[in-house]
Amino acid sequence: MKIPRVMVLGVGCTLFSDEGFGVRVIEKLEEDYSFPDDVAIVDGGVLGTNLLGVISLPDHLVVVDAIRNKGNPGDLYRLEGDAIPERIRAKNSLHQVDFLEALTLCQALDKVPKTVIVGIEPHDIDTLSIELTPVTKVKVEPVIEMVLKELDRLGVSYKKGAKKNVSCDPI
Repeated sequence: MKIPRVMVLGVGCTLFSDEGFGVRVIEKLEEDYSFPDDVAIVDGGVLGTNLLGVISLPDHLVVVDAIRNKGNPGDLYRLEGDAIPERIRAKNSLHQVDFLEALTLCQALDKVPKTVIVGIEPHDIDTLSIELTPVTKVKVEPVIEMVLKELDRLGVSYKKGAKKNVSCDPI
């Protein structure tokens, strides 16, 4: 496997409605776009610290997740730099605590990717359902646009349509 320069990582649990938002965005990205070989599109699920080996590979990491930030359901967020630990400390799920720990552990490997987290204020992360709530479902495309803007900023080319993605299995 070629080491990716950029990784787009969706995290969350698809069994609890909006908690699975990041994974649902990744699924739609893989369905609708093709990316060059140096871009990895990864469904990280709830692997948390088990993602350490995966997230230490790229130079740039774009994470998609549901982010509780005391806003209104459906609010969109873009976090980077010092804002990441501050916002994630007010955790809404264990996978985010584990993910932050994995990102911090990358420092021990001296391989911390430049990280941006994009996401949405969830409406419901407690109900056992594989469906996103209507307020978050309509935000999948706007968050995809946010991800594509990050890729544009990094000079990544991509195409809408014909899938030709090489996925990285985190395990």
